[in-house]
Amino acid sequence: MTNAPWTRRVLALTAGLGLVAPLAACSGGGGGGDDTVLVGLVTKTETNPFFVKMQEGAEAAADEHGVTLQTFSGEYDGDNESQVQAVENLMAAGADGILITPNDSEAIVPVLDRARAAGIMVIALDTPTEPADAVDATFATDNFLAGELIGRWAAQRFEEEGEEPRVAMLDLNPNQIAVDVARDQGFLQGLGVDIADPGQIGDEDDPRIVGHEVTEGAEEGGRTAMENLLQRDPDLNLVYTINEPAAAGAHEALRAAGRAEDVTIVSVDGGCPGVDNVASGVIGATSMQFPLDMAAMGVEAVVGYAESGQTPEASEGLDFVNTGVELITDEEVEGLESRDSAWGRENCWG
Repeated sequence: MTNAPWTRRVLALTAGLGLVAPLAACSGGGGGGDDTVLVGLVTKTETNPFFVKMQEGAEAAADEHGVTLQTFSGEYDGDNESQVQAVENLMAAGADGILITPNDSEAIVPVLDRARAAGIMVIALDTPTEPADAVDATFATDNFLAGELIGRWAAQRFEEEGEEPRVAMLDLNPNQIAVDVARDQGFLQGLGVDIADPGQIGDEDDPRIVGHEVTEGAEEGGRTAMENLLQRDPDLNLVYTINEPAAAGAHEALRAAGRAEDVTIVSVDGGCPGVDNVASGVIGATSMQFPLDMAAMGVEAVVGYAESGQTPEASEGLDFVNTGVELITDEEVEGLESRDSAWGRENCWG
């Protein structure tokens, strides 16, 4: 975790949760036959707006630097096989660098090892590999800080109102991937909850925590998880969600139970629909991440590598390049820097 200013974006090279048909390049050319730098972008799916924004960033940076971009995606979240084939295709095409959001952080490593052995720079975007040093660099959101910001915001709001929080935790899935754990535990630390096991979700022993349910980061999952936790404690008053689709589902369940007006929801993502939900009061505060910048910075790093052989250095105090986070809320609290939903709408996801 960094001690940098709470919500200052970091955009220097010194980061709930698709793009094209699987294994079909969005733009051709590159590699081998000329001096044009070829960059490959391999994302988790072709349907998630987060990765659509990521592709926009990569395309803009490729145009700016005059390099060739080829993009691929898995058929579904968790599809490692398609990502392996995409990396192999890029190796055959003579790629200079590969940007990838791994569907399986461990299973993708062998093919990435082969790519690096062939002299290709590999950068993970958004989701780290396991182990993290299986790539040359990772560009990602500081997910612990993203969680901590909404936790601090909630703690101060409840303190100002003289109310004790009773918290429902809507996490991602049973696998407890690094992003899930970081956001969850960052939120708890910001709220002032002691974490028994820093690597394990659900081990905290605090009467304020009603319980944890998984959502798969989806609206339907958020709705079901919220229904389950309401049965466990009908008087809960604060909901943490892994991302904004889960938050939307939680709100639907709360509205059906007649609790939408007196329960606060906090989340992470900063997508345009999520920011709209901040503006309408569905979400009290969310932490915005910047996938467009992740991909643009990744392309720039590959260009630098092709020119000089240099690889990016991690941000101070972290093992990845921090691509920034901003707290978005229309209910400011003293001492915590934030942006309002109007700013968020203009800047959602970069």
